[in-house]
Amino acid sequence: MGVLGWIVLGLLAGGIAKLLMPGRDPGGCVITILLGIGGALLGGWIGRNAFDTDLGTFFDLRTWGLAILGALVILVLYRVVIGSGRRRD
Repeated sequence: MGVLGWIVLGLLAGGIAKLLMPGRDPGGCVITILLGIGGALLGGWIGRNAFDTDLGTFFDLRTWGLAILGALVILVLYRVVIGSGRRRD
């Protein structure tokens, strides 16, 4: 996949992760896209190292599963790190 494919995959994976884990996030659409792209990269790394599988093509279900899994992990970490700083009132 090219760079544009990663960006589109990250956008969609970030959106799906946000739908699976609703709630207020300290960030907007740009942060969601960046988290999704990072999640796609993290998902590829997790798949390669933990499950001995690689990312396939853009339309491969394995690619989407790993990208969404990575986006969920990054979204949880983002909420823990950034969200904890905003609760102090």
